[in-house]
Amino acid sequence: MNLHEYQSKIILKQHGVPVPEGGLANTPEEAIKVAEVLQSSTGTDKFVIKAQVHAGGRGKGGGVKIAKNFDEVRQYAEQIIGMRLVTPQTSAEGKLVRKVYVEQNIFYPGPSEPSEIYLSLLLNRKSGHIIIIYSPRGGMDIEKVAEETPNQIFTEEIDPRLGLQQYQARKVSFNLNLKGDAYKNMIRFLNSIYQAYIKSDASLIEINPLFKTSDDKILAADAKVVIDNNALFRHPDIAAMRDLDEEDPIEVEASRHDLNYVKLNGNVGCMVNGAGLAMATMDIIKLSGGDPANFLDVGGNANAKRVEEGFRIILKDPAVKAILVNIFGGIVRCDRVAQGIVDAYKNIGDIKVPIIVRLQGTNAVEAKKLIDESGLKVHSAITLEDAANLVNTVLK
Repeated sequence: MNLHEYQSKIILKQHGVPVPEGGLANTPEEAIKVAEVLQSSTGTDKFVIKAQVHAGGRGKGGGVKIAKNFDEVRQYAEQIIGMRLVTPQTSAEGKLVRKVYVEQNIFYPGPSEPSEIYLSLLLNRKSGHIIIIYSPRGGMDIEKVAEETPNQIFTEEIDPRLGLQQYQARKVSFNLNLKGDAYKNMIRFLNSIYQAYIKSDASLIEINPLFKTSDDKILAADAKVVIDNNALFRHPDIAAMRDLDEEDPIEVEASRHDLNYVKLNGNVGCMVNGAGLAMATMDIIKLSGGDPANFLDVGGNANAKRVEEGFRIILKDPAVKAILVNIFGGIVRCDRVAQGIVDAYKNIGDIKVPIIVRLQGTNAVEAKKLIDESGLKVHSAITLEDAANLVNTVLK
C-alpha cells in the first residue's frame, strides 16, 4: 500500500526517525494556520508547500514551492490545491491534488554546507536480505546520477536475522563523506530507519532527499513508504491511512470483491485463477498479437458471483476489445465456472466484445458442453494454442 509523504513521516517519526516539522492542509486557509503554528514552534520564516499525491517528481511538475512569507503560503496553496499535477511518474492527465503538506524550511545559515543525500531500503528478493541503496548526490536528478556516475551509488546488504550492524552504519556514513556530528547523526538515523522498515512491515522506504543541515542534523526532507499489503492485518492504524482517491477506481472496486486486479494498457481483458497462470495468459495474449488490458486473478474459489463481478470490472475498461477466460479446475470445478460465465453473460446483457473461454481440469468436458450449448457468443478453447488463435481471430 502506497502512502502519502505526510503519512510516511508520521510512521518514521513514531520510530524515532528525525523529520522536519509540518502539517496537512486541505485549503489555503488551513495552510496559513499550519504555517503560523510552525513559525511559533520552530522559528522558521520560510515554508515548503508540497502537493500530496502518490507520485514522485513533484518538484519537476510544479508541486513543490518555497514560500518566503504567509502571503506566498496562501498563493502557492491556491495554485497547488486543485491542480492536475503531471510528473514523470503520472499519466499525461496527471493527478488531482486535494491537499498539501506545509513544512518548516530546513535551509538556514550554519557552520557547514548543507547537502542532499539519497537513501532507500528495500528487499533484495534474490538474497532475501534488506538492501540499503544510498548516494551522496541525492535530489531531483538521482536517476541521472545513477546513469552517468554509477560509482556514486552505493549498496549495503543486511541479513534480517542479524539486523543492521554498527560497522555497516559506519560504512554508510563514511561513504557519504560525513564527518563529526553529521557522521554520528547519520548512524543514529540509519538505526532508526531500519527499525521503522522492519516494524512497519514496509516493502520500500525511500528518502530523497535525506538532508544534512548546515548545523549537521540529518533529516528526512522527503519520504516515500510502501507497506506490504499482506502485513496490513498487523497494522490497522496504517491500513486506515489508505487513500482511495489515489487509486484506480476499478482496482478499488475489484478489491471490494476480493479480486486481484491490476489495470494495464492493452486491448484484451483476461480472467484467470492463479497468478502464475495469469502471467502465462498475458504472454499468450501478446503472442496472439494483442496486448493485455489487465491482470485479474479470481482465485481458487471462482464461483458464479466472482466470475460475474470479474466480467463487470473488465468491461468497465473501454479499451477492451476481447476477453480471454483461462481457468484451471483444481479446487474449483470447471462446470461451475462455465455456469457462472453463462449466468454472468445473461445478467450483464448485451456484451459487445467477443469472449474466449478455456477451461481445463475437473469437469472440463462438461464445462465445454455448457459453453457450446449456451447459445451465447462465447468461443470455447481446449489448448493454449487454441485460445491464442481465437484471440488473434477475433481481434482482426
